[in-house]
This record gives sequence, structure tokens and C-alpha cells, in this order.
Amino acid sequence: MEKHAIRIALIGDHDPQVTAHQAIPVALGMVAEHTGLDVQFQWLATEQINADTPLHDFDGFWCVPASPYRDTDGALRAIRFAREQGRPFLGTCGGFQYAVLEYARNVLGWEDAEHGETSPDAARAVLTPLTCSLVEAVDSIHLVEGSLIAKAYEKAEIREGYRCRYGVNPEFEQALLSQQLCAVGHDSSGDLRAVELRGHPFFVATLFQPERAALKGLLPPLVRALIDACARQQS
Repeated sequence: MEKHAIRIALIGDHDPQVTAHQAIPVALGMVAEHTGLDVQFQWLATEQINADTPLHDFDGFWCVPASPYRDTDGALRAIRFAREQGRPFLGTCGGFQYAVLEYARNVLGWEDAEHGETSPDAARAVLTPLTCSLVEAVDSIHLVEGSLIAKAYEKAEIREGYRCRYGVNPEFEQALLSQQLCAVGHDSSGDLRAVELRGHPFFVATLFQPERAALKGLLPPLVRALIDACARQQS
């Protein structure tokens, strides 16, 4: 039986000036060339994601950097679909933040959970400014052995770059990580930088931007892992 193309939905508001948005098509193209798979992608602008959006048409979802998004509800709708339907999901930078927000609202039932970038005075801002802004910063990240991300990189210690100002609010971190959401990556200071969803085929979110490696001619392991997960679900 012939496999159809792997279709990836890019959740976010495309901006050709954003470095990560320049890198993502390159990264997907590199993976397609490396694997021999037909990888196609489509940008889903957040304000256009609604109840009628044919999310079932996509094999995988990538919630991309450059938040805040124009429509929070649109982004959360697509993330929720990937989570509940067991579709492979990757969230990077802003995608990490909104994956955490979706989980807080729809799994933990924290209806008042907010993102501190758009609701700085919220009582339950689960994402708040980082103590040290990670704009154009590079740092080492220690990965949990046996995690999806560690398997993708095939090592326990990696170095990756950021362009980020917000992360998980330490006040809520323990409660957020009390059920299916697992911490799988911490930086050199011990701060949370990557999470996975237990019981999901592939649901990984990182505060760093692994796609940027593609602009240096390097195949990003996590993007390869996302496509591999989609291919497994097709087989």
C-alpha cells in the first residue's frame, strides 16, 4: 500500500522576518531529503483556526515560535486536537509556552490559566518572564534518560539556542508536572526547558529552537523525530 505524503500543520502566524520561520521549511526539507519521505507543510494562521478547520487532514502538528499569537484560542484548539487525537506534536519556543497553557486549562482544569505576556496581572499566569532573558542565547540542556527527546538526540547533554523571554512560572511548576506532563530537559541552572506528555505517541515541547540548526546545514534531530513519528502512524 502506497503511503501518502506526510502533512504537517504549522500552528502560528507566519512572518518571513522571524529567523525560526525561515528555518522551519529548511529543516523539514532536510528531513524529507534525508529520509526519502514526501513531507508537506501548511501554515495555519491562528485567527483562521476554528471548529471548521480540517485538522484531521494533518499527520503532525508543529506549534512554532513568534508569540504571542494573533488568536490564542485558535492556537490552543489545534494543540488540543493533537494532544487528544494522539497526533505527533512538536512545540518550540512559543509552542512550548502555549502547549503548557493548553494543558493547564484543558487537562488540569485551570480555566483561569493565562500567559503572562498577554495577561501579566492574571492570578494564575502559568508563564512568566524568565529571570534571565534568553534572547539569542545558547546553553547546555541535560535530557532525561529514556525520554523521546533524548532518543532523538541520542545523547544526554545537548547545546541549543533560544530567542525567548517567557517560561513556566516556578510557582505552578510542581502542580503542572504532577500528572501526564513530564520535565525532560533542564538547562545549566536547573531551569525547565523541555517537557513531554506521558502516554502520547509523540508530544514534545522545548523552550529552545532546535529548527535553527537547519540554517547552519545541520539536520535537527527533533524535527526528524517528529516526521518519524508521523511515518510510524501511517504504517
